[in-house]
Amino acid sequence: MLTLQAHSPVPLVTQIVDGLRKLIEEGGLRAGTKLPSIRQFAQAHAVSVFTVVEAYDRLVAQGWLVSRPHSGFFVRRRAGASHAAALAAPGASGAAFDAMWYLRKIFENRHLSMKPGCGWLPHDWLFEDGLKRSLRGLAAEDMDLGGYGDPKGYPPLRQLIRDALAEQEIAVTAEQVLLTQGSSQGLDLAARRLVRPGDAVLVDDPGYANQLFGLRFLGAKLIGVPRLPGGYDLAALERLVEQHKPRVFFTQPRLQSPTGTVVPLAQLHRVLQLAEKHDLLIVENDIYADLDPQPRASLASLDQLNRVVQIGSYSKTISPNIRVGHVVGHPDLVEDLAQMKLLAGLTSSEFGERLAYGALTEGRWRKHLKALRERLAQAHERVGQRLDALGFELFAEPKAGMLLWARHPAIPDSAQASIEAAESDILLGPGHLFSVDMAPTPWMRFNVAFCGDERVFAFLERCCRAK
Repeated sequence: MLTLQAHSPVPLVTQIVDGLRKLIEEGGLRAGTKLPSIRQFAQAHAVSVFTVVEAYDRLVAQGWLVSRPHSGFFVRRRAGASHAAALAAPGASGAAFDAMWYLRKIFENRHLSMKPGCGWLPHDWLFEDGLKRSLRGLAAEDMDLGGYGDPKGYPPLRQLIRDALAEQEIAVTAEQVLLTQGSSQGLDLAARRLVRPGDAVLVDDPGYANQLFGLRFLGAKLIGVPRLPGGYDLAALERLVEQHKPRVFFTQPRLQSPTGTVVPLAQLHRVLQLAEKHDLLIVENDIYADLDPQPRASLASLDQLNRVVQIGSYSKTISPNIRVGHVVGHPDLVEDLAQMKLLAGLTSSEFGERLAYGALTEGRWRKHLKALRERLAQAHERVGQRLDALGFELFAEPKAGMLLWARHPAIPDSAQASIEAAESDILLGPGHLFSVDMAPTPWMRFNVAFCGDERVFAFLERCCRAK
């Protein structure tokens, strides 16, 4: 059916996907044709079953194949070239689509026992006791579950967030706090309000993967601002602002994903000067603020929400399952975002918001944060030393937060390493997911909280030696 090149730099999964897609396009595989079973294909081409599963899943997701329970995989009947054209449209290249597919798989493959590439904390690092106490308290209340709740979210939690932001020298009213279904909804609302198809938008490069995919979906023209170990490449930032006249800068100054870096105060001031000069709005993703042991100024505190919209979340510290985040910004903008939230999904879950509020106010929250920060600092020290001993280059050593960004000279493409890792029950974080151009890269993201299993380092050592 097709010939695979075992020694090609192109991953086997990509070879299978591209090869079968070409056969379908050229008529070699006609609509309705049944493909060999996964095991048959794997045996015929001397590849792993997992590789074939991943390739077939991609082709199903892209609309080339259809999976029929108990029957197998079949070439899908297609209405014409419109679907292929859509996949080839700007912002939806094959590489980008594959990356989005992989991102979805991160959540679908939570069964993988080792997750050094994921973006959340282990359940026993989270505020499980606080949630349980809050849940017991809610169960004892005579709570009205018949309504939708306040459009902006549970008022006591909004007031609590107002007070917490005041400690960070960000002056807001409770009406400027909009509760969201996690930070992802907050980022999405901000993007849909501020960005139009074709707009030039500045983003960190490498940057926050969910945000990059969301902006591509909206048709934005992504302009990557190089992230350095010491913050932004300010010379590049100034040049890009002058050249592209962007409307918005989506950025994560504190404990950034994937690099873990922190932007220094002087650079934050310079960014705000550029924003004022060039009429630039800034969306500040500050979801790791509670993981930072150092009190720092933010773009929001320096600007007082004149040009800055700030996103926050409790997913990284209480639990990702309760899906409670927030947006703060200029009052007029927050009203617009609240209206968009209503149109898209009515209100957020008051039950989840009350659950978070109970956990935050039951008396042990600050103690939990202190212990969590200390535990992460210890994990950074341990994991950094192990990676260094294996020959990895660390982009930065933040000593805080969850993340390390690293590469090894013997691993030219972290995406291929991620595919091999999955066969060993390991979820890695390949660097192209966080890149503006989606190009192959040796860089990969490590979550220090999920690097306690020696099998992770044993795999990495084998991977480095094999290359």
